[in-house]
Amino acid sequence: KTALVTGSTSGVGRGIAQALAVEGANIVLNGFGSPEEIEAAKGEVSAASGAEVRYSPADMTKPDEVADMIREAEREFGVVDVLVNNAGIQHVSPIEDFDDARWDAVIAINLSSNFHSIKTALPAMRRKGWGRIINVASVHGLVASAQKAAYVASKFGAIGLTKVVALETASSGITCNAICPGWVLTPLVAAQIQARADKSGQSFEAEKKALISEKMPSGEPATVEQIGALAVFLCSPAADQLTGASLPVDGGWIAQ
Repeated sequence: KTALVTGSTSGVGRGIAQALAVEGANIVLNGFGSPEEIEAAKGEVSAASGAEVRYSPADMTKPDEVADMIREAEREFGVVDVLVNNAGIQHVSPIEDFDDARWDAVIAINLSSNFHSIKTALPAMRRKGWGRIINVASVHGLVASAQKAAYVASKFGAIGLTKVVALETASSGITCNAICPGWVLTPLVAAQIQARADKSGQSFEAEKKALISEKMPSGEPATVEQIGALAVFLCSPAADQLTGASLPVDGGWIAQ
């Protein structure tokens, strides 16, 4: 099978791409990075299994480029069997100061790109009678935090879109689910924790515990490997009747 993962040159997306590659999927990567970083990502994912790995530079703010990315993958591999909408950005600001262009960009990348990729990929999935659509939403698609208006709105929207797609594909062999991570220990989050540690003089582990425990009762972030394993499960026969679900990986965040 072929899996296309947006926002997959680093972080959660890269972890999902690697996990699917290990299971034998060909992979289409997409995301930001220098040519050297992109080649490194392709090599790392390919080395995990020997899978064929391609890269699309499609800009997730541009609907035509999103659709062309799907069509190019279909020309290359026949069908995008697994579509993982993971690309996302964040901007933090009080609403009255929230920059209009930042709002538009967050909605475009975090929500609208999901719509355009699903719309383009579904016909081939329907012809095959099998498909897996995974929207990487967020715990912020289930609960809100202050000063994150665009991010929270986009992630609530992604969960709503997930439910609609699940209903429209329920009898077609296609499923659509949302993964809703809380804190995940990506390189960006690790850098944020290290900056706190450098400022406070505390250890990395102490600052990690302090930051994560503000929201997650477990006190521990999820890992990209755990998110990847959940994506693999959603593609397995065990998940054939799991659709329209929003699956939190949040250490108890929304249980409070």
